[in-house]
Amino acid sequence: MPTRILVEGRPGAGKTTALRRLAALLPTHAASGFTTEEIRQCGARVGFALETLAGRRDVLAHVDLPGPPRVGKYGVDPGVMERLALPSLRPAATGEATGRLVLIDELGRMELACTAFRHAVDALFVAEVDVVATVHTHRDPFTDALKRRADVEVIQLTPANRDVLPGELAARLRQPRTHGRPPSHG
Repeated sequence: MPTRILVEGRPGAGKTTALRRLAALLPTHAASGFTTEEIRQCGARVGFALETLAGRRDVLAHVDLPGPPRVGKYGVDPGVMERLALPSLRPAATGEATGRLVLIDELGRMELACTAFRHAVDALFVAEVDVVATVHTHRDPFTDALKRRADVEVIQLTPANRDVLPGELAARLRQPRTHGRPPSHG
């Protein structure tokens, strides 16, 4: 049974850092997917960049982008999801990479504004691939449905576990697959 983990945390809890550390602990090219990070100017957050694990990067959302869609004060460029995020997910979702690992940071409002991305995530969660994705604690119909799935483990990212969690997840993902569901850490 594939490993399907949602790492849930509040904004600023360290979800992106934890996912990047996890990727660094895995063998090179063991995972595909993407991370996001804040863009800051003069100390103020003005947007978010998306970077694939293969190193492709572009601005996903910015105060100067017109949108639509808009999430808060940010205009979102869905084309970035289509050009960068989707190709980093598709090989695994289409079964071309059985046994692969997909890392997604994150399943948030900006990313989920792209319908094709939501479809790709749905496909991943039924494919024979391991998935580790980060999610906000806020309510959202799409992520709430994923959290309720019996085959998904939700792990709360906290100050107490954020430094050790990447190593624990890397060790679990290196193990042969089992047929039981691991215990919840939430």
